[in-house]
Amino acid sequence: MASIIVRRSKIRGSIRCPSSKSYTHRAIAIASIAGSKASIITNALLARDTLATLACCQAMGAEIRHKGTTVVVTGSHGLEPPENVINAENSGTTIRIMTAMSGLVRTGYVILTGDESLRKRPMQPILDALGQLGVKAFSAKENGTPPLVVKGGGIRGGTAIVDGSISSQFISGLLIAGVYADSEIQLKIKGNLVSRPYVGATLATMERFGVSIEHSTDMLEYHIKPSKYRSAQFDVPSDFSTAALVMAAGALVGERLLIKGLNFRLPQGDSQIVEIMSRMGCRIRADKVKGEVVVERTDELEGGSFNLGDTPDLLPVVSILALKAKSPVTITGVAHARVKETDRVANIASELVKFGARILEYNDGLKITSPKVLKNASLEAYNDHRLFMAFAIAAMMTEKSLVAGAESVDVSYPNFISDMKALGARFSNAPDRE
Repeated sequence: MASIIVRRSKIRGSIRCPSSKSYTHRAIAIASIAGSKASIITNALLARDTLATLACCQAMGAEIRHKGTTVVVTGSHGLEPPENVINAENSGTTIRIMTAMSGLVRTGYVILTGDESLRKRPMQPILDALGQLGVKAFSAKENGTPPLVVKGGGIRGGTAIVDGSISSQFISGLLIAGVYADSEIQLKIKGNLVSRPYVGATLATMERFGVSIEHSTDMLEYHIKPSKYRSAQFDVPSDFSTAALVMAAGALVGERLLIKGLNFRLPQGDSQIVEIMSRMGCRIRADKVKGEVVVERTDELEGGSFNLGDTPDLLPVVSILALKAKSPVTITGVAHARVKETDRVANIASELVKFGARILEYNDGLKITSPKVLKNASLEAYNDHRLFMAFAIAAMMTEKSLVAGAESVDVSYPNFISDMKALGARFSNAPDRE
């Protein structure tokens, strides 16, 4: 496992964060069922997770080519059964959207799997919902986790009730594929809908491809009428999930950092980081018209309580900001972060104590009390890209620390290390571990 040595650093300059992983997934998936005229997706993120979606769509009959960050997709309303098992790699978004889309395959079966981490993640809610809509779908292990088997032949329609407390990706998959059901779908969400803004991102992407969905104001009920996507040109915005980490770096070890290329018009829940950092006393200014944010280092931050139920990817960000807070930071609403790439709640708790922080771990969150002085630490990211980036940023406040798991960044931000070094981060390769 690749590790880096991190020394005390100061960063400065300007940066354009990578494009949105969430919007890239959605745009490629929808374009692949948008008919025979090509769709053009610009500023796409081509990282491990989104390349998995691209490969899965190709396997089901879409013609896709890409050059640089431009992806050209020629889709088909009728998907073909793939020649082989579909591999979603480490991407929960990929497997959940593709599971729903597999019901649209004309004949035969689709088998979906992923890496070791993905094969442990829960999928039963989408399997149950597809069953209610006339699609035979089941876990090969009969425990609700991949590999999954979906029988093609079309989505009948009707009423489906889906658990929203584990992941909003189930809802996104059903919305995207449900447009091509034989009859109208009434989709009802039970439980607390987590990561709600990601459903908003799905609806916004669908609208760009010509389909609008009627839904309740609380986003707990959807009426999906049979329709057809039309080909479109879609420009992917920068990813606020990643930008949030860079903003945190600016607040913790930055002199003056400018983050460019942001889009405040398309819904991204993680844009809430600007408000959260303001509440914590960070010196941060957002120009929503220009799509820019300026962050300057703040010597001491404020504590407080933050419910991140809608924005679980901000858990690592707020956690490392807490290391500079003069009073405790309490994070709630993130029980579903335990079934992300890793158990992020437990893993953040186990690693931040190495810096000297005091941590109280709850089922749905953490209470973090910062140390007077951060200790040097040897940190493990558990092959989780967001944890690696967060720990590497926090480690820049120490004299010398080690962070393992550098290879994980190709999931969402392949250039993270080189971009941070260009801003002044003192990162170097560590000797290989046994």
